[in-house]
Amino acid sequence: MLLGAADRLQAWRPADWPVAADWQSVIQAFLASDAGQKLEGFIRARLDAGATIYPSLPFRALELTSLDGVKVVIVGQDPYHGPGQAEGLAFSVAPGIRPPPSLRNIFKELAREAASEPHGDLRANALPTNGSLVCWAQQGVLLLNTCLTVEDGLPASHANQGWEALTDEIVKAVAESENPVVFMLWGAHAQKLERLVRKSGRERHLVLTANHPSPLSALRPPQPFIGSNHFSHANVFLKRHERAPISWHNHGLT
Repeated sequence: MLLGAADRLQAWRPADWPVAADWQSVIQAFLASDAGQKLEGFIRARLDAGATIYPSLPFRALELTSLDGVKVVIVGQDPYHGPGQAEGLAFSVAPGIRPPPSLRNIFKELAREAASEPHGDLRANALPTNGSLVCWAQQGVLLLNTCLTVEDGLPASHANQGWEALTDEIVKAVAESENPVVFMLWGAHAQKLERLVRKSGRERHLVLTANHPSPLSALRPPQPFIGSNHFSHANVFLKRHERAPISWHNHGLT
């Protein structure tokens, strides 16, 4: 994969970052807020200082998955911080990039679930060698990082600079919608958002919690990620509420 300026943020120009129409009001309210103004100043200053910031399109998740189309929310922390990795979707890496350890564990859990239900929705396939989850996003899986930018080689470098105020509002907007949604909250960082879901729409939604899928915690108690059956539980819930299930096996990865 040829890497270059195309994979990084060139300037603070949110108007140039596509989003689905029904996310516009959330985005515009954030950009006009104190948190949005603080974030703008921070990112402009880092770009002026020569920082390499990923990804090139911070709002990609909101472009591929409209608010009305959200069926599942999967929450990550911040984008991958290596060249060419981040594509604006939680846990997803750009085509041609080897899946990182957490994503490999996600695929392992999918394969384990599929093997246990060979006639179900998941279908057992060989583990993918490519990690783009764009097809999930296009089916209604909002792959949301709580922080939407990061600097090269510096994980969490843009944490607590304002992004979290926006991602809180995104989660609240989904929770307040009339559509039943599955929230997959993996690890303590993601589980902090459970309070927003419970407050806004606890009767409509399914909240699934487990350890983070990273190798350090995926198999550990009290809620191992491996063995959680979250993907199967999500599809059962969606079908019960007359929403099309997610083709988790069909993510364009072979």
